[in-house]
Amino acid sequence: MLELEHGFRVVDVYARLTPDGGPEERRRPHLSPEQLEREMHQAGITRSIVFPPAKGETSYLAPNNGVARRSVDRPFVAFARINGTHRPDRTATGRLHNAVSRRKDHHTSPEDVERYAYDDRFHGFVLDPTVDDYPDDDVLAVLEDVGLPLIVRGGVDAPPAVLADTLLGRSFPVIVAHFGGHPLDRTLKHEMIDLLEEYDDCYVETSFVRYRDLLERAVLEHPDRVLFGSGAPACHPDVAVMEILTLDVSEDLLWRVFSKNACRVIDALAPSASRYR
Repeated sequence: MLELEHGFRVVDVYARLTPDGGPEERRRPHLSPEQLEREMHQAGITRSIVFPPAKGETSYLAPNNGVARRSVDRPFVAFARINGTHRPDRTATGRLHNAVSRRKDHHTSPEDVERYAYDDRFHGFVLDPTVDDYPDDDVLAVLEDVGLPLIVRGGVDAPPAVLADTLLGRSFPVIVAHFGGHPLDRTLKHEMIDLLEEYDDCYVETSFVRYRDLLERAVLEHPDRVLFGSGAPACHPDVAVMEILTLDVSEDLLWRVFSKNACRVIDALAPSASRYR
């Protein structure tokens, strides 16, 4: 695609980077670090949050370290993917699961969270509860202690109301990916926008939000809570940038979505944090 011409500084809070490219990853969109960096440059994106894909029932230690290594000397900011053992308490099945579940070797421990938080290669965390369940109380307590942002993927199996019960309202910022739902699920996305009124340290990111009215509603009603995400490599970052550029909102609001909001939440994205501007 042609290199985009626009006058905004754009930072991206949602890009997947596969560190090994193993056989199981060839079934999903995959870019090498060099290819991802090139596509980001074409789209005018100056910094990108990157993290490994969710796999389930596996330790994320090696994939996280692989992403961190491949972020060196690139305009990438590594987030560590975490997993958990708990499920929502809203059903008897969930309560029974939580009563008998125990952390295994592949689950993220409180000590893992501390190591990631004080390792200057990582600047936050990523969780997909639809694949990896939710952290237990001990892990959540350490997440609150370190205070780094958490990006969480929502959906039918992790709707906004459940995210509110389990993660929102704590002492760390939560960025809900895709407005909290599948690209075509308008109901969940509207519910997530509604929750922004209630939770001050909750944000939404824009990847795979294909409805203009939803994007404009969130930007106009909550101008400080919407962060740009490309969804690369599943979505070309050029496309994601253009979807925001074509919104019927002011230039000031575009600046907030593209960079100001994210830089306020994630220090490593600020221009002063790196040679990448």
